[in-house]
Amino acid sequence: MVKYGLDYTRCRWILPLLLGIGVIFGIIALAGRGWLESQTMPYVHQASLWESCRRAFEGGEWRCESLMGYAWGRAAAATYLVGFLLLVICFALAIIAFAIDTLRFNFIRGIGGLLFVAAVFSIMGLVIYPVKFSSEIEMTGINMFSWAYGFGWTTAIMEICLGFFFCCLPNYEDQILGNVKPTYFYSSP
Repeated sequence: MVKYGLDYTRCRWILPLLLGIGVIFGIIALAGRGWLESQTMPYVHQASLWESCRRAFEGGEWRCESLMGYAWGRAAAATYLVGFLLLVICFALAIIAFAIDTLRFNFIRGIGGLLFVAAVFSIMGLVIYPVKFSSEIEMTGINMFSWAYGFGWTTAIMEICLGFFFCCLPNYEDQILGNVKPTYFYSSP
């Protein structure tokens, strides 16, 4: 990869592959029921981005309430969903950009900018959810924000990091395409 850069066939798909992994993590966060869970016994509370479920005692029947009845629930879901949709759009654009034989570097910088916008929306949803959930939903015992919420944060962090990669990549256009003569630091005696 060092010798050929992104012109090397297998290495040029690393950034779209990382975006694809981010999309998978976003799907897990959207579909997961582990945004909030009871940490200690009795395990009576479980919540996702879409609903909050509780039961009277451990082993009892779950009773679920939609969070879409709350304005903050709709806001958290909408902002995280907008961030996820922008991530999917960036994934599609990255596949298109890297499938073309000659890389379009201005196009790649635009993908990076769109990834930063996606990260802002995702982080807004990830901040609204715990602040309003813990203040407006009655919780018993000790509760923790769990695995699906962690996947949401992982997606947001990936959006930020990949945004930097996509924005900085055009600065090294000549090196990537092999237009620069290599500099050797060894001189013969």
